[in-house]
Amino acid sequence: MTLDEIIHYRRSVRHYKELPLDTEKVKHCLELATLAPNSSNMQLWEFYHITDPEIMKELAVACLNQTTATTAQQLVVFVTRRDLFRKRAKEVLELETRNIVKNSPVERQEKRIKDRKLYYGTVMPFLYSRFLGILGIFRKIMVNIIGLFRTITYQVSENDVRVVVHKSCALAVQTFLLAMANEKYDTCPMEGFDSKKVKRILKLPTEAEVNMIISCGIREERGVWGDRMRVPFDEVYHKI
Repeated sequence: MTLDEIIHYRRSVRHYKELPLDTEKVKHCLELATLAPNSSNMQLWEFYHITDPEIMKELAVACLNQTTATTAQQLVVFVTRRDLFRKRAKEVLELETRNIVKNSPVERQEKRIKDRKLYYGTVMPFLYSRFLGILGIFRKIMVNIIGLFRTITYQVSENDVRVVVHKSCALAVQTFLLAMANEKYDTCPMEGFDSKKVKRILKLPTEAEVNMIISCGIREERGVWGDRMRVPFDEVYHKI
């Protein structure tokens, strides 16, 4: 399908046929999801691909027994992992350093590597560090003072950073949904679920947060609830 066809084909499906999905194809769609853009390339996400029938039954209950969950053939749980920021920052710094050595003129390499070390070795750990909200308050005070003299990003509280991580994960979700549509597989993103139960079922660490749960299958005709409705384009489009 063309991209236009993929986007128009994708619908949130509430009821699936009892037809199995190719697990490897779904896995490949998740591999494509890792290519989604994300903030500072930190990739603070994990994907839990559920194919075990018993775990799926438990998760369906945690998803309030929605038919999109109870009839799903597979489930994918997208999880944010802010707590992995040091590990991810180190990995991205190593990648950036290799890229600079490979692609930058020799005379510019030292400064560019120094800049990356400052960003991923100091700025990222400072931005993502948490301590009962106190560090976030300190960062807010600091950027508001600096903002008197120069342009700066103000979204630095612990909750601001949480939003950024969830936005990045949502971009991976959307990439996954489109990749699945390209396989003629159907999906439905769910936000109605008991997050504590989901974390307990999947044995997620305390710092992990459930971003979205995606049901997967092949649509029944009744699985799509009517025509698609969207707000008129003129109400949301602003050309400046």
